[in-house]
Amino acid sequence: MSVRFLDLKSIHKEIQEEIQEAISSVLDSGVYIGGDSVNEFETNYAKYLGAKYCVGVANGLDAIKLSLMALNIKDGDEVIVPSHTFIATWLAVSDLGAIPIPVDADIDTYSIDISQIEGVITEKTKAIIPVHLYGQPVDMDKIIKIAKKYGLYVIEDAAQAHGATYKDKKIGSHGDLVAWSFYPGKNLGAIGDAGAVTTNNKEYAEKIRVLGNYGSRIKYINEEKGINSRLDPIQAAVLNVKLKFLDAWNQQRKAIATSYLNEIDNEDLVLPNKMSLSDSVWHIFPVRSVNRDEIIKKLKNDDIETLIHYPIPPHKQKIYAHHYLNSKLDISEKISNELLSLPIGPHMSFKDVEFVVSKVNSITKK
Repeated sequence: MSVRFLDLKSIHKEIQEEIQEAISSVLDSGVYIGGDSVNEFETNYAKYLGAKYCVGVANGLDAIKLSLMALNIKDGDEVIVPSHTFIATWLAVSDLGAIPIPVDADIDTYSIDISQIEGVITEKTKAIIPVHLYGQPVDMDKIIKIAKKYGLYVIEDAAQAHGATYKDKKIGSHGDLVAWSFYPGKNLGAIGDAGAVTTNNKEYAEKIRVLGNYGSRIKYINEEKGINSRLDPIQAAVLNVKLKFLDAWNQQRKAIATSYLNEIDNEDLVLPNKMSLSDSVWHIFPVRSVNRDEIIKKLKNDDIETLIHYPIPPHKQKIYAHHYLNSKLDISEKISNELLSLPIGPHMSFKDVEFVVSKVNSITKK
């Protein structure tokens, strides 16, 4: 038996006819920038999340960057970010000349350690970017309380949290702006790059739409220094189809995660500790071990594919390392050295899950 980490081909095969029809409708329309499919997805996704506005953009990185631009984050401003996250969270900040201020991770949730946020706030701090890492929402009440206390903006990086809920409310409008990626491997993924920003603030939504369209509302009239970042109508059409299946796919992920949590019995592994206030959609099922490399090797020999999210924290990457030489981010580094991700996704059958569990439980220390 072979178990892929994520088999997108199998997922798409189940809804192939609907996807092909949706793509054909875009081709037949002759409208290849904007158009009905983009408008329909923005409306449907905002409604699904319970947000007032959704603006489609080109990708997840742009979603964060445009959110920062809409809030007038500029050169020299400081933005608080998690130390354990995909590097896009940091790149969006530094692309604008602002400074990412990292906060170490919580060893139980792997997300930003909220108790350390106030300790790094200065007069230059303008915003906090919590990341709903691995599909598990951050405790937003605490984040928002700190933000209000110091007059800061909150931009949620929800690139891994499509359909996740916090206190029975879907992620999508808790902060000032919420940035989404629809990279193919996401819980709600396109067939290429795509992204969006959701919000309850009409002014922010309108500004992001202008900024992502060369800073223009009317062609050839430019009121902002914008960029070219628009949701492709073919990607929007595909997302419209897949949105109908998102809840069912998330339920499948939750069922797999439940099996892993209940059935994996290996003292060499630390299983994830799910927050009681959140409803994770299990974009990733992370486990930790000091013997990670050996475990990965043994599972590979059994034809089980695993991944590492993420092997090098942003502050250790070449482009940032010289700025953060004295940063004390021990938990983040520990996670990066120990974490591996087990296969999870709607492509997996019950037999796949049982096979993974049996092989994980059979691994013993040397």
